[in-house]
Amino acid sequence: MPIPEDVTGDEIDKDVRQELLSLPKTLAEDVAKNLVMVARLIDEDPEGAYGYSKVALRLASRVAAVREAAGFAAYANQKYSEALAEFRAARRMSGGVELWPVMADCERGLGRPEKALDMAGAPEVHKLDKAGQVEMRLVAAGARRDMGQLDAAIVTLQSPELAAGSVQPWTARLRYAYADALLAAGREGEAREWFAKALEADRDGSTDASDRLAELDGVDFVDALDEDETESARETGADEIVVEEAPDTADVEDTDEVTDDRDEAERGVVERGVADRDED
Repeated sequence: MPIPEDVTGDEIDKDVRQELLSLPKTLAEDVAKNLVMVARLIDEDPEGAYGYSKVALRLASRVAAVREAAGFAAYANQKYSEALAEFRAARRMSGGVELWPVMADCERGLGRPEKALDMAGAPEVHKLDKAGQVEMRLVAAGARRDMGQLDAAIVTLQSPELAAGSVQPWTARLRYAYADALLAAGREGEAREWFAKALEADRDGSTDASDRLAELDGVDFVDALDEDETESARETGADEIVVEEAPDTADVEDTDEVTDDRDEAERGVVERGVADRDED
């Protein structure tokens, strides 16, 4: 796949660059460029990111960072079985636990929420940093919802991190998930309160908390494109009305001929009437 000229490969994380030192220089550069493209496209063009991840995987399948990137690219495309296999491979190579939450979420994606819950209670969770533990809590709550256990999902999300006043990278998503669970359970008033709190913490627009708040407040959004199409349709309709009302030229001529015939007939009647009066 083509690599844009502005991509050098130097953009990758230093830890990933360290892993690539085991490869020949030219090969390492090619792998790095493809990994940069995966990171660049994964949000806006997940299919494109997936394609670049396959190239990197073909070039360096024994590098943990490459397997991890391939896993996230597959995950972004909802290829959960493939993603899980790549994450497991990356974990075996690196020996870390950072991928544990996303591996559990893959189990959810495969329709196995019970397995995700088992992973949420595994010893590996205690080895996660704070961000990882919050992520694991989000996955566990999602698994509870998958199983129809709404109240349990709400309880799962209740934590010191949720109640904390300080804003952390995970705060907006945690508050949003809690609000969404409350709403699913029919607790609309509380849900609105937590959507508002999520919006306060959402500094980079990672959630649609503002839209959810507007929906709860009964605000209807109209797409600008829809407005343009509606206006265009109105103008087209007006043009059609004008066309329908405008008579055809041939019809005008025919009408004139009929009018002339009527005038001549009327003049003939009048002239005969005058002649009759003269004879009298």
